[in-house]
Amino acid sequence: MTTTKLDLTGLKCPLPALKTRKALRGVTAGDFLEVHCTDPLSVIDIPALIQETGDKVEITERSDVRIVFLIEKINGAIDNSNAASPRTG
Repeated sequence: MTTTKLDLTGLKCPLPALKTRKALRGVTAGDFLEVHCTDPLSVIDIPALIQETGDKVEITERSDVRIVFLIEKINGAIDNSNAASPRTG
């Protein structure tokens, strides 16, 4: 098992959630992504994102200074079900 660290300190909503989603694409099932951020909205946005992906998340640190999430990748890939459909015709 490998843990990849993602430092998102200083970024504001929606960037922490978007960058977490992008980083999860490169994480192998069974590995972990440790996300460090400072945006208070991340405690809502990131767990909601992880609920959509089916992976596991816990907040390992939460203070006035930073929030640390530990995300365990369960699924092999994040689908693009929320992505825009390509135009045809």
